[in-house]
Parts: sequence; C-alpha cells; structure tokens
Amino acid sequence: MAFLYPLYQQPATVLFGLLLVTLWTLLWNGWGLWTAAQQKQKGWFIAILLLNTLGLLPIIYLIWFRKRTRTTEATWVRVTGSEKNSLKKSPKRKKAAE
Repeated sequence: MAFLYPLYQQPATVLFGLLLVTLWTLLWNGWGLWTAAQQKQKGWFIAILLLNTLGLLPIIYLIWFRKRTRTTEATWVRVTGSEKNSLKKSPKRKKAAE
C-alpha cells in the first residue's frame, strides 16, 4: 500500500488518467461496435460489447477482421458532341397498372 501513497496526494492526476483511459476505451469501442453493426457481424458486436479490453479487442477487429470495402476511383472522360446525344437520359417508363 505504500506505493499508492503518492497517488492519494495527487487525486487530480488520477482522475485525469482515468478520464483519458475512459475516452480511449469509449472511442475504440464505439467505432468497433458501429462497424460491426454496419457489417452485420453479430459475434463481433457482442464480443466488443461485453468484453472490456481497454480498446484492444476493437482495435484488433478493425485492423484484421472487418470486411473491407473496395474504393472506386472516379475516371473523368471528355465527351464530344456526338457522344452527348447517346448519353441523354431515356424517358422514364410508367409502371404497369396492377
């Protein structure tokens, strides 16, 4: 108990440390839970929700186990006059009456 004595003398430092750990955990858990919910991964959602690992489990999930989405790059193409006519939108068709 003697090693805890300096902590009793500086409660503001202890509270600041607890605040940092709490924010760290909330941010990582929130991001991990949001990602698991968006990707419909119930097992990961429940594990992150129930296990308090100070943000380590969400970090592991976000780095290695989440489903990756491919980003598509936009390609710009110059359209000439004759091609513009073929790009015009066709008139919308009305749905058949049921």
